[in-house]
Amino acid sequence: MKPAFRPLYKQQGAALLAAMLTVALVATLAAGALWQQWRTTEVESAERQRTQARWLLNGALDWARVILREDARASGTNASTDHLAEPWAVPLQEARLSSFLSALPDGSGDLEDANLAQQVFLSGQISDLQARLNVNNLLQGDKIDSTALAAFERLFDALGVPPQQLQLLAQGLQAAQRQSEGAPLMPQRVSQLAWLGLSPATLAVLEPHIALLPGNTPVNVNTATLQVLYASVPGLSMSNAQRLIAQRASTHWSNLDMFQKAAGRTNLDSTHSVSTRYFEVMGRLRMPQTTLQERSLLQRDNVDLKVLWRDSGQWAQTALPVSRQGGLASLQ
Repeated sequence: MKPAFRPLYKQQGAALLAAMLTVALVATLAAGALWQQWRTTEVESAERQRTQARWLLNGALDWARVILREDARASGTNASTDHLAEPWAVPLQEARLSSFLSALPDGSGDLEDANLAQQVFLSGQISDLQARLNVNNLLQGDKIDSTALAAFERLFDALGVPPQQLQLLAQGLQAAQRQSEGAPLMPQRVSQLAWLGLSPATLAVLEPHIALLPGNTPVNVNTATLQVLYASVPGLSMSNAQRLIAQRASTHWSNLDMFQKAAGRTNLDSTHSVSTRYFEVMGRLRMPQTTLQERSLLQRDNVDLKVLWRDSGQWAQTALPVSRQGGLASLQ
């Protein structure tokens, strides 16, 4: 028998097909390696920018601490008075980092890449948290304080928030304080009040007017919002609250007696003050491909300041207000 004859052109076609498959496989592997290398480079670059942003925000926080410390030191005997005409209350609008470097005594900075400094933008502010009602004032042990509850009732009414939301807040705080079974954890941030059943819409309305501060804190009448001033002073009408806000715009109250005379009220010693211990520092750094925002709570006792907590990420992404309720003073 004769051996089977296989045409030569079929063998050549098989070889060509194998070669094409080999080339395709090599190209696929090479493309995958290149993509992996590119992704690794991008991840490293993004992480490097985030690290740089954190370091720059550390510097912004340190600068805010210097501002508050110098404010207390410069005030001397009036260190117990805080108002919106002080340097810490001036917001820092978004500005290039290079403009801050040029303000240094030698007119230059230490950044190796000057082009990067042109692409980095810093903004922020310092806010007086005692310009707001302290949610923790509602608690007196594991009971609800009636005076604080009345102030919150007036605040909720002024803001148009349903009173049922205040009931949820009070009941939730009591349950968390007693640590009963199935009770939520005690909130430490305003956003965490959602654990007690408050709706996102309610929190959005309340956030500019409430805070969660350690213990019981008075309201600073020199910085309080209109709604907080109205809510915290028993018997004060909204029109009189507006009058007081207009009055303090020209002259702040250097002591509580002056405010009580202006408001026509007495017995506000424990619920109001003209000074502040707790400040919130908000910073926002925008870099190429990276934006980092951060909030910090500072406690000031005379010239001593300490950071109680710092938050960054989604929680800290509230838009920076443009009003003069407080701000990070400019370096200029």
